[in-house]
Amino acid sequence: MSDKIIGRKPVLEAISAGRDIDKIFVKKGKSEGSLVPLIKKARELGIIVSETDKAKLDELSDGENHQGIVAFVSAAVYKTVDDILSFAEERGEKPLVVICDRITDPHNLGAIIRTAECAGAHGIIIPKRGSAPVNEIVAKTSAGALEYMNICRVTNLARTIDDLKSKGFWITGAHMDGEPMYSVDLCGSVGLVIGSEGEGISRLVREKCDFLASIPMKGSISSLNASVAAGILLYEAFRQRNK
Repeated sequence: MSDKIIGRKPVLEAISAGRDIDKIFVKKGKSEGSLVPLIKKARELGIIVSETDKAKLDELSDGENHQGIVAFVSAAVYKTVDDILSFAEERGEKPLVVICDRITDPHNLGAIIRTAECAGAHGIIIPKRGSAPVNEIVAKTSAGALEYMNICRVTNLARTIDDLKSKGFWITGAHMDGEPMYSVDLCGSVGLVIGSEGEGISRLVREKCDFLASIPMKGSISSLNASVAAGILLYEAFRQRNK
């Protein structure tokens, strides 16, 4: 599960030890003393630092002496892209990776992790910024799948997609204007992109896709929940790979 680290020295030690920190909350206003280099170091490492008031920090720290800072540690032990590829190789399978482009609802992210694990995906890639943190809500919604799924968190999603393509991946984005999913080949080394709940796949990531796949729809509503769309496409990949 995700955890909180409270106080200046514990947070600094966590950063120095290379812990995966999702977000740091600091007291609003002019930072002073040991908070200044701590915040500077966190931002240099790409950790999100958010200012808030003392009342919020008191609430987050459950009454402990927070010294103006509370950090949230990820519920996941993050892996690398190479870890995902090695896992697929160990299973003797072509890698299937889910790329989550700004999925901000932790319930959706947890549901995607659960379905991806059940459908035989080898890993999930999320961006460091603009994504739901892998927290206790994600862990609970995944119903235990988080413990078995390789989660990779990257600084630049578009650059990671380029790296995957250089390794022989074909990138398929879920998009309502795409080809029907049954006509898109999902059997090789595949990166399946699922866009955000409100805006879908971002323009830059969409431009990186080799294919766009649509889900046939007959009703009046034109789009599906992100985790539902991911589930349908993952099981189309499962069907194609297990003919």
